[in-house]
Amino acid sequence: MSSYVFPVQAAFAVFVIASMFLLIPWLIYGYRKDSFFSWSRFFVSFSFIFYILAAYCLVILPLPTTRDTCAQQAADTIYYNLVPFTFVKDIMKETPVVWSQPSTYLGMIQGRAFLQVMFNILLIMPLGVYIRYFFQKRSCWTYALFGGFGLSLFFELTQLTGLYGYYACPYRLFDVDDLLANTSGAVIGFFAAPILLALFPSRASIQAKSEQMKEHNRVYPVPQLLALMIDGIAVVFISNVISIFTASDAIQTILNISIAMVIVLFFIPWVRTGTTAGSAILRFRYVDRQTGSPTTESMFKRFIALYVPWLLLTIIELVNDYAFSNNQDAILQPYLVWLSVGMFILSMLIYAILFIHVLIVLFSGGRRSFYFDEVSHTHTSRK
Repeated sequence: MSSYVFPVQAAFAVFVIASMFLLIPWLIYGYRKDSFFSWSRFFVSFSFIFYILAAYCLVILPLPTTRDTCAQQAADTIYYNLVPFTFVKDIMKETPVVWSQPSTYLGMIQGRAFLQVMFNILLIMPLGVYIRYFFQKRSCWTYALFGGFGLSLFFELTQLTGLYGYYACPYRLFDVDDLLANTSGAVIGFFAAPILLALFPSRASIQAKSEQMKEHNRVYPVPQLLALMIDGIAVVFISNVISIFTASDAIQTILNISIAMVIVLFFIPWVRTGTTAGSAILRFRYVDRQTGSPTTESMFKRFIALYVPWLLLTIIELVNDYAFSNNQDAILQPYLVWLSVGMFILSMLIYAILFIHVLIVLFSGGRRSFYFDEVSHTHTSRK
């Protein structure tokens, strides 16, 4: 059992790292496609990635301890089996079955040769389920047939080439029976898929909800927050570009970031009719609640509402740096310590208020707006 647990653990570790880089792009893609975040589609997509990683790790792991695998094998070692259905002979040889005695069937099922065949069927069976979900049509079973065969062939060639030539000799057998079992597993998974897919919304229901979201012109808090994060990345990028041509002191850094925030959060939406970099990617814009169109006043108020908390936290950081500098008068040190403690408490209070506010808005189901939209009297629109 440990020979299977270790590859799955390795696949999970790689999956976690990959998910950190894929999550935000996937959220953006999913929202642009469906106009809302479909968590069932999220589960299916990311579980597919994990499945492919797990299947691949099960094929290649554990790796040999040395690249010179030829030295660990006999000179007459055979690295492939091209005779179909050899597994039948192996099963009958390993666990003889007396067909008139059902009690012998259990021994066959528990035998290594039989379990190996079942493992190869189960290994690619999920692929058929995913293909059925992605294409929906029963007539697309040939996709499962060729997809299962192609993935199995890729795995077998990986073994035959010794991990694409990294090892001197193959360390696992290329077996045509594995191709047959894997391909059969994909087809079986395709036709058995409706049993599992009944637990998830169909693609037709997701499309219907997408049309409903577009018709109601609603943008929920999560995509708004995601758009704000993208705007933040744009601010960092522009401020870094500006810093190339300016001094590197603290005041200049604050000025660079301020200029970048003006560009990203005010100038761009003012010029592009309420669209920031983030909202453009997620396909919505900010408009005045009364006029239904972006105004200079509303865009400026929204910028100020976002800029002031950042500026306040930045000033607190500067005060703390001043309090902890080494060139202060010893008489002032006790007062500076209390000043630093006060600034720390104030900063934690600001962070706590912002954090709680974001949670309240996120869990409100769209009934509440972020404070900067309330201050500026703006709301999001797809039109």
